[in-house]
Amino acid sequence: MSTSDPGYVAPHSIGDWVEGYENQGKLRGFRCSKCGFLTATWGLACPRCGAPGLLDTELSGRGAVVAYTILAVPGDEFLNEAPYAYVVVELDGGGRITGWMPSVRSEADLQVGDRVHFAPSYRPGVQFAKDAETVGTG
Repeated sequence: MSTSDPGYVAPHSIGDWVEGYENQGKLRGFRCSKCGFLTATWGLACPRCGAPGLLDTELSGRGAVVAYTILAVPGDEFLNEAPYAYVVVELDGGGRITGWMPSVRSEADLQVGDRVHFAPSYRPGVQFAKDAETVGTG
């Protein structure tokens, strides 16, 4: 079955993905049934091999920072949070995901390779904290 087939249904919707991290504290992604590629990016086909056989999977909430930048002039939704780090995290078990770290205010607060974990919060987006930190809801 191809993604253009009217009977093809994605394993979960973008809305389900957002619901998962906002209200269930889970990061959801896809694993390709053909090549095994794991991704946090929503899609209808594997970004590596193009196969439509994506399987819904829960992603690890832990990983390491592989890239980041400090945002001092964010979009409206994060205006009151600046500055903060926008991070790319390589998750344990595979897959990469982007998110933000409100506790990181400067480059001195974070290094590539730092271990982080998903920190569900009332704040918008996928939020991470350093493994040594505890994130509250306030």
